[in-house]
Amino acid sequence: MKKKAFFSLISFVILGFILAACSGEEAGGNGEAVVNIGYTGPLSGAAAYYGENTLNGLEMAVEEINDEGFEVNGTTYTINLETLDDQYLPNEAAANARRLVQEHNTPIIFTPHSGGVKALQVFNEQENFIIGAYTSEPAITETGNSLTVRIPPSYAGYVEPFTKYMMDRFGNKLAALPPVTQYGKDWAEGLIPHWEDQGGEVVHNASIDFSKDTDFFTLLTNAIENDPDVMLVGGPSEPTAKVVQQARDLGYEGGFMIMDQAKLDEMKKVIGGSYKPLEGSIGTMPLVNANYPGTEEFVKKYHEKYDEDPGSEAGFHYVSMYIFVEAMKAAGNTEDAKTIYENIQSGLDGLPEDKKVYVIPGIDENGGFEINTRVAAVEDGEIVPIKVE
Repeated sequence: MKKKAFFSLISFVILGFILAACSGEEAGGNGEAVVNIGYTGPLSGAAAYYGENTLNGLEMAVEEINDEGFEVNGTTYTINLETLDDQYLPNEAAANARRLVQEHNTPIIFTPHSGGVKALQVFNEQENFIIGAYTSEPAITETGNSLTVRIPPSYAGYVEPFTKYMMDRFGNKLAALPPVTQYGKDWAEGLIPHWEDQGGEVVHNASIDFSKDTDFFTLLTNAIENDPDVMLVGGPSEPTAKVVQQARDLGYEGGFMIMDQAKLDEMKKVIGGSYKPLEGSIGTMPLVNANYPGTEEFVKKYHEKYDEDPGSEAGFHYVSMYIFVEAMKAAGNTEDAKTIYENIQSGLDGLPEDKKVYVIPGIDENGGFEINTRVAAVEDGEIVPIKVE
């Protein structure tokens, strides 16, 4: 009888661990419950620098949150961030997401590229997890997917101010050199018709494959032979900066429209710490030049931790992690993605002032964070804000 009772007790304990694992929670080292959050992004290859920046913001937020934990229905939770490298490949992102859900029961998975987001949207509703989508691609939230949150503002807001500024300052002949990714194709397809509607001419239209190309001289020589006034370039900051530098080395003196994934301040670091090669460029406002309530403190802490200034990728991921935690608290639930999603507006409303690295007043009916578009240009070697109507 004693042996039978002993084995019954052991079976009960094992069952308890199995049920805890299936619920998406684990026991922490200090007895807290643990919520697994997933990340799949480019941590190697041409976009590795970009991926590391997104992950830095998440890791920084998780460390801060775990210092005290957060309470949901009387239980204190910490976060375990599970990260996987997808090398910027949509099929790898999908495989990673399935692994994260099956092995770690993640109610939220962050991915910082539109190809990866679209791959996850095929099955995230069935698998019941929220996609933390770091992409400005507007189509991401036009699919009707009920568990996608688009974190940055749509790039559609950049088309008009970019076009006006460049035509006024440089002229109307455009060479389009977007990346070969879906994001790059969609960005160009959004801008080129507006450019032409405003009287502009596209004198060259090609694409760059950053996963294969590291020397851009041939591509740029072909573009420059058509005498463009403006170039449309973009993608991860590091290779985009190399495109700009090589264009200058070839004698190009026109302007650059920098697609929003690349950041002016990050590009400056890649090309020697000066904005001089970026003179005449227009892009998104660098986070370090913004003045949101939590920006200054975040920049200070990030610099202390990583010994560099943060880009917007880090800032957006940092604030998004806090928003999701606040949504869990408001939902009284850390497991069910649908319930958490329904409480994201409450999460935005409950975000502490000192965590507002960006001010995000709401989430629209399609799942996009509502953020005012901020644009900047490089003039006389300095960042200058550009008014957006």
